[in-house]
Amino acid sequence: MRYRFESELRRWEARVHDDWYFVELPPEASAEIHEWADALPRAGFGAVKVVARVGGTRWSTSIFPSGAGTYSLVVGARVRRAEGLEPGALVPAEIELVG
Repeated sequence: MRYRFESELRRWEARVHDDWYFVELPPEASAEIHEWADALPRAGFGAVKVVARVGGTRWSTSIFPSGAGTYSLVVGARVRRAEGLEPGALVPAEIELVG
């Protein structure tokens, strides 16, 4: 399953001394993934393994469930630098579930 979406790049505020940035998957996509999650390979904390793409950068990672019921895709420094992304930017992203 593949999902394309756009979301604002936001800094994770829960840990002041860490620089983690993420984009939220849309609620509809998150609900559908949640239905399939038990049949997919999982990582810790309920994460679901995916291949992600932002612009020309592609990487293997996981999406993590958030308290709001959606999934979050972490966008690391390497990806942000390669794609010229700053907090607040609207990020076109694509994920493919790994099964």
